[in-house]
Amino acid sequence: MPRKAALIKRATIYAAYLLVIWGFYRVLFNLPDEVEEVIIKPVVWLLPLVYLLGQEKLGLGSLGVTFKNLFSSVYLSLGLGSIFVIEAIVANYVKYGGFNFSANIGDQSLMSALGISLATAVSEEIAFRGYLFNRLWYALKGEWTANLITSVVWTLMHVPMAIIIMKLSPGGTAVYLALVAVFGLGSSYVFARTKNVASSILLHVLWSWPIILFR
Repeated sequence: MPRKAALIKRATIYAAYLLVIWGFYRVLFNLPDEVEEVIIKPVVWLLPLVYLLGQEKLGLGSLGVTFKNLFSSVYLSLGLGSIFVIEAIVANYVKYGGFNFSANIGDQSLMSALGISLATAVSEEIAFRGYLFNRLWYALKGEWTANLITSVVWTLMHVPMAIIIMKLSPGGTAVYLALVAVFGLGSSYVFARTKNVASSILLHVLWSWPIILFR
């Protein structure tokens, strides 16, 4: 790994870049999910990481892109993700007075919506857990310090989404951001246990999919 000060500097610059650039994008554009999540987000979020990895002289393994601990990553994510599924089912029952599992996915097919959810998870988890959390964890020598910092930035990233795209009320925004923050903490936690970004990607899908399917 490069020097700790250099890692913190690059992580800070990258976090600021994401907050500013993606924040402006949310204000100025609202394109179809297929375009945003499959094309634009990988370019805006992941392309800079190619440059940063070159500066650090590190490979994809430093982002948690590896086959190591793959099975434990799946098991841990399924275990924690089941909590999100149960939460979504209970919320669905309370909201409708019974179970109503009609997918809220608009004109998309079920598989298309799942593919978009997976594409989103790949970009966001490689950026936040694979790069930001992993670098801060190494540089600061404290898992929970790095987790909290990463989760704060992660939550701030979702403020434009809550206000501009979802148009939530102040109370709804607070609840949504609280759920985002809890997920951020959980995602970094499973990444720290497995050091494989697949765990965070799977957990992300398990977190987002029940919200789409059962809301």
